[in-house]
Amino acid sequence: MQRDWHDIAGGGALAALGIGVAAHAGLTHDLGTLRQMGPGFFPVLLGALLAGLGLVIALPAWRRQGTARAFAGREALAVLAAIVVFGVFMTRLGLIPTTALAVLIAATPAPRAGWRWRLVLATAVSLLTWAVFILALKMTIPVWPWSR
Repeated sequence: MQRDWHDIAGGGALAALGIGVAAHAGLTHDLGTLRQMGPGFFPVLLGALLAGLGLVIALPAWRRQGTARAFAGREALAVLAAIVVFGVFMTRLGLIPTTALAVLIAATPAPRAGWRWRLVLATAVSLLTWAVFILALKMTIPVWPWSR
C-alpha cells in the first residue's frame, strides 16, 4: 500500500519541532504554576500543542493511501518570501502595511485569478491582526510608518 508520505512527513516534522520547543523551554526556563506562570509555561504549552497537531496529521496518514503530487515550489517560495518581508519591514512600515504586503505576497501563486479577493483578504487579515495585537493584547508595536 502506498502511504500518504507527504502528510506523514509534514506531521512528523511538526511533532518533532513541537517536542523540541517544549523540551528546550522546559529545560531552560522556569514553568511556574497555574497561578503564577513562569516564562517557560507558554512555550512548553505551545510546543506540546504543536506536537499534538503534528500527530493528528501524521497518524491518520499512516493508514491512508497517498497520491503522487509535485512539490509546490512556487507556493513555498511565496510563503517564505512573505515571512522574510514581514520580518524585514515590520519596524519600518508598521503592522498594518507589512501584514497586508505579506498576505499579498503569500497569495500571489494562488490558482484563483484576480486581485480583488487578494486585496479583501489582505485587508481582513490586517484588521484582524490589528484587533488581536493592538486592541486585545495592548502590544506597543508601530501600526503605521508614521506611528513609530
